[in-house]
Amino acid sequence: MSDSISTQLKKGVLDLCVLALLEKGDSYAYDISRNLAKAVDMREGTIYPLMRRLEAEGLIESYMQASAGGPSRKYYRLKPAGQASLRAQISEWKHFVESVNQVLGANA
Repeated sequence: MSDSISTQLKKGVLDLCVLALLEKGDSYAYDISRNLAKAVDMREGTIYPLMRRLEAEGLIESYMQASAGGPSRKYYRLKPAGQASLRAQISEWKHFVESVNQVLGANA
């Protein structure tokens, strides 16, 4: 896959992936970044602006939690608006994938 297509696809699904990870439980940005790096090869520096934006949009919220191994960490959790957005994005994603698969199937 060309770098430009791969990059654009990754950018297009990062919100969905972050919300999906937070649906599984509260987490801190580095842990989310690590999970996304494994799954979609996302770079660590991408996560912090994304988390700030999602928080500004009212989809997630942050809180500080003490850490046994060092300083307090900033954790994130889904807000009700984030849960609703996740459901809508999952529906849109499934429809998009089905549409692309139909096109690909016709050309295969």
